Amino acid sequence: MPKQTDQRPLERLTQAELDEVLRRHELYRRARHGGARAVLSFFDLSGLNLAGKDLTDADLAGSILSHANLEGCTLDRANLFACDLREARMKGSSLVRTDLRGACLRAADLSGAALLDADLREGTLAEKDKLGELHIKNIETELGPSEMQKADFRGANLTGARLVGALAGSADFSDAVMKRCKMTRVDLRNANLEGADLEGSDLSGANLEGANLKDANLAGTTQNLTEFKGADLTGVLSDKPAGRDPNTLEAPLDELLDMHAAWVASTGQSGRMLDVTDVDLRSAGALEGAVLTAIKAEGACFYGRDLTGTQFQAAHLREADFRACVLKGADFRGTDLRGARLDKADLSGARLSPLVVTKDRKLPAQLARASLKHAVLRDADLRGIDLTGADLTGADLRGAQMDGAGLTGAVTTGALLPHGVTAKAS
Repeated sequence: MPKQTDQRPLERLTQAELDEVLRRHELYRRARHGGARAVLSFFDLSGLNLAGKDLTDADLAGSILSHANLEGCTLDRANLFACDLREARMKGSSLVRTDLRGACLRAADLSGAALLDADLREGTLAEKDKLGELHIKNIETELGPSEMQKADFRGANLTGARLVGALAGSADFSDAVMKRCKMTRVDLRNANLEGADLEGSDLSGANLEGANLKDANLAGTTQNLTEFKGADLTGVLSDKPAGRDPNTLEAPLDELLDMHAAWVASTGQSGRMLDVTDVDLRSAGALEGAVLTAIKAEGACFYGRDLTGTQFQAAHLREADFRACVLKGADFRGTDLRGARLDKADLSGARLSPLVVTKDRKLPAQLARASLKHAVLRDADLRGIDLTGADLTGADLRGAQMDGAGLTGAVTTGALLPHGVTAKAS
């Protein structure tokens, strides 16, 4: 059995000393003369500034980074094993395939961070003494392994991450992408997982007692011995139909789509308009690039679908669920999306400008009161759109055309707006 050692102070680096290490690591990354990989294991770096730096493949195992500024920092494949990252500022940082086993992330800000395939499992440092006995080398004896209590993961991407046995009670994972995560035995008591996408994750033995799972996606999850006592499961998506079963429609959906395409092409002279109001369309039919002009799909669930290039001109889509959908280049001109849910949807290059009906009549697109939290709207055409009261928290609208867009009362906290656009625009 390993023996617990007394806490030993780590060597403290100054900001100037750290900057020199970072400078040489940058040269190393660029294969330049004088470069050297950053090896900062077992150093005290608390409170120092590493914001925006590239520390790919760096070794920081066992170091103290509490209260450090790591915003926008690239730490892909870095070794952060058993690091003390309490209250560290890591907003928007990249930690792809990073080793965070045994790290303490208590109250750290990782909102918007990328943690794809990161390893957040339990882990403990140890070393052998002269007699061959193992001694635990925890930085502080009260730190437990893989602690994330009160950490902020809002809007973060943890796809494929491993959180086996982690302690994440009271952490905020709202709107986080957590697909295919290994979360066996994870402690998520009282955690906030509202709107989180947990599709395909393994929750075996996980404790979600008292957790907020409102509007979360639990489709395809493994839930052997998972505890949900007292959890808020309002609006949770599962493998059960989220609305009307498409198999209850009067004909197979593919046939109805063909009839709708004929109706559009003949301007209503043949075929029939498609009405899929309140239907669960998550896995029904082939919809990518389909002609869905003037479709009626109010309250329908499209969650997670690839709808690249799909035509939705003048469609009736009030309160439809497009969360996590791929809608690149989709045509929503003149569409009614009031109250729709487009959180984490990719609308890059989408067209949401007015639809010209006649020479003197234009039909504007409407997204009043729509939810677009963490949606991507880069280079989208939003001219003249009504976004009154919409929630654009954390949305990326860089490069979007927004002349004449109505943003009165819109929530734009953390949003990346085009130059010159403010929430007071009307």
